[in-house]
Amino acid sequence: MNPRMIGTAGPLQGTLIPLTGGEVTVGRDSSNEVWAADTLLSRRHCTITSREGTFSIRDLGSHNGTAVNGIPVRERELQHGDHISVGSSVLLFLLEADELPRARNPVEFDTTSDLPGVAVELREEDAIYLQPEKLIAGFPEAPRLARDLNALLKIATGIGGIRDRESLQWQLLGFLFDIVPAERGAVVFFDKAGEIESTAAWDRARGPEHVVRVSQTIIQRVYRDRAGLIVKDTAAEEALRHSLSLAEAEVRSLLCVPLLAKVRVLGAIYLDSRKATKSFDENHLQIATAVAGIAALALENLQHWEELREENRELRAQIGLEHSMIGESPRMKEVFEFVRRVAPTNATVLLLGESGTGKELVAQAIHRNSPRAKRPFVAINCAAITASLLESELFGHEKGAFTGATAQRKGKMETAEGGTLFLDEISELALELQAKLLRVLQEREFERVGGTTSIALDVRLIGASNRNLSQAVEGGEFRRDLYYRLNVVALSMPALRERREDIPQLSEHFIAKASRKCKTRIKTISPDALACLMNYAWPGNVRELENAIERAIVLGSEDTILPEDFPDSVLEGGATSSDATAKYHGAIKESKRRMILQALQEANGNYIEAAKTLGIHPNSLLRLIRNLDIKAASKAATLPPRSG
Repeated sequence: MNPRMIGTAGPLQGTLIPLTGGEVTVGRDSSNEVWAADTLLSRRHCTITSREGTFSIRDLGSHNGTAVNGIPVRERELQHGDHISVGSSVLLFLLEADELPRARNPVEFDTTSDLPGVAVELREEDAIYLQPEKLIAGFPEAPRLARDLNALLKIATGIGGIRDRESLQWQLLGFLFDIVPAERGAVVFFDKAGEIESTAAWDRARGPEHVVRVSQTIIQRVYRDRAGLIVKDTAAEEALRHSLSLAEAEVRSLLCVPLLAKVRVLGAIYLDSRKATKSFDENHLQIATAVAGIAALALENLQHWEELREENRELRAQIGLEHSMIGESPRMKEVFEFVRRVAPTNATVLLLGESGTGKELVAQAIHRNSPRAKRPFVAINCAAITASLLESELFGHEKGAFTGATAQRKGKMETAEGGTLFLDEISELALELQAKLLRVLQEREFERVGGTTSIALDVRLIGASNRNLSQAVEGGEFRRDLYYRLNVVALSMPALRERREDIPQLSEHFIAKASRKCKTRIKTISPDALACLMNYAWPGNVRELENAIERAIVLGSEDTILPEDFPDSVLEGGATSSDATAKYHGAIKESKRRMILQALQEANGNYIEAAKTLGIHPNSLLRLIRNLDIKAASKAATLPPRSG
C-alpha cells in the first residue's frame, strides 16, 4: 500500500500528504500537519487516523463541516479514491500504489435518426408515481408497487444529504441499477442555455472509467419534448440500426428520462441493456421518471445551496479577514479579495493610488492575515524623512558611523525581522537608496551604515506610492530594475469618488470615531448633509472625509450634522451640476437668508433673540450668517445687554 492524500482543488491543490501511520490533523492553524490560510477551515478542522491498515476521517467540530464524496460526515472509514472536502480544498485519498485514477467523464455522443413511432413516451402529467391519486388505479400489482415505493423512499433519503453535483450523478446511477435492469447508464446535467454542463457514466461490466456512448438524438428529444421514453427492442427498429452508440455496444433496449424543473430541463438520465431477456417496460419508465423527479428537486436544491455557499464564502472571506477598512462597494470587494489571496503568500506587494485612499490600511490587513501576523509590522514614510537620515532610518548605523552616532542603532528593516516592512511613498527614495534597497531584495541581507558585517534579513516588503511609478521610471526618477522587483503583485486603490456608495457607511464610522475622540454625543447626519458628501469629488479621499466629519462634530451645535457644518470647499463642491438641483438649492439658500434677516430685524439685531425665534443655537445662527454672506445683517447684529 501507498496511503496518501493529494490536493486536487483549493489552497491545498498540488499538496502531497503521505499517510505513514498515526494521526494527521488538517486545519487553518500552522500547528497542524496539513494547514492552509483558508478562512473556511477551522483552526483544527479534521483528523485522519490509521488503525491496522484502515484509515478513517473524523470532523473535529469544524464550523463548515467535512464531506466525503459530497456527503457531510462526522466520522467515516475512507476508501481508495474518496474525495474529501475541507474548507475550500478537495483532497483525493489514495490507498493503492498506482497512479491517480483516470478522470471520470466517460460519455461520448453520436447522432442517430429521429425516432418517429419507435419510442414509447411518458410525460410528467402521466407519471403515476408523481400523481398520488393515480397510483392504485394505474398500478394494480401490489407487491411491485410496495417494492418500488420503498426504493423511492430509499433514494429520496439517500440523495438528501448530497452536496455536490458529481456525487449526485454517481449516486443516481447506483440507485437506478438497483431497481432497473440496466447494464450501462449516464447522467447528464444541462446549463441554463441547454448545453451539456457535466456528465457521469457507468458500464457495470467494464467499470466506471470506460467510455459509454450515448445517442445525442435521444438526449435532445427528451430535452425538447420534456418527456421520458423507452425503446423496447432497438434491433427491430430501422431508425436505430446505424447508430454507432447502440450497435457497437449491442444495445437491445434503452430508456431516457428528463430531470424537470418548473421552467427548464435540468438534465437527463440515460439507461440501456444488452440482454433481450431484460428489456425495459412501461413500469421501468414510470419508476425512472419518479427517480428523475426526486433527482430534479435535489439538483434544484443543490444549485440554491451552491449559490448560498458561494455567497457565504465571499462573506466569510471578508468577515474572516482582520482589517480596518470600511466599505461594501464592488471596488472594495476587489480589495478584500486581493488581501485574501495575497496575504498567505510571501510575495512583494506594490500598492498604488491617490493619497488618502487607505494604502497603509491594506498593508496592515495583508500583514495581519499572513503567517507573519505575530511578528512586527513596521511602517516608514519615505517622504517624511530627509534623504540624509533615511538611510540610517532604514538600515541602522554603527557607533561612530557619523557625527552624532554615539551608539549602535537598529534600523527599521532589522526591527521588522520576521515580519512586514511597509515603505510608504517609496517613489521618494533617492536613487542611491533605491540601489541599496534593490540589493537587499535580491540578496536578503544588508549592512548597517558604517558597518562591514552582512546581516541576514527575513522580511516581507510592501511598497506604496501615489505617483505613477512607470512614468517615474521613464523619467529616470526611479530605477527600472527596482520597479520590476517591487511590481510582483500590484493593487490600485480606488479613489473615494469611484466608490461613492461607501460614503454613508464611512460617514457613520467617522462620526462614531470623532465622537469618541471629542467625547461628545453621537450625532445623526441630515439627508442634505449626506447628499452634499455624496456629490463632492473628494480630492483628498477618505482622509479628507474623516477630517470633514470631525470638523462637523466639533463645530456643529445641533444634534444633527447639517451641510453648513462642513468646510466651505465641501459645501460648495457638493452641489450637483443639474440646473434643476442648482435652482432648488439656490431657492433654499435664499429662503434661509430671508428668514434670518427677518428674525434679526424683529430682534433689533440681537442674534441670541433671533436664534430663539428661529429655534436654533446662537452659534449655528452666526455660522449661517457667515456661510450665507449676510453682511448687512451681521453688522446690525448686537450682543445682548449685560445683566446687572
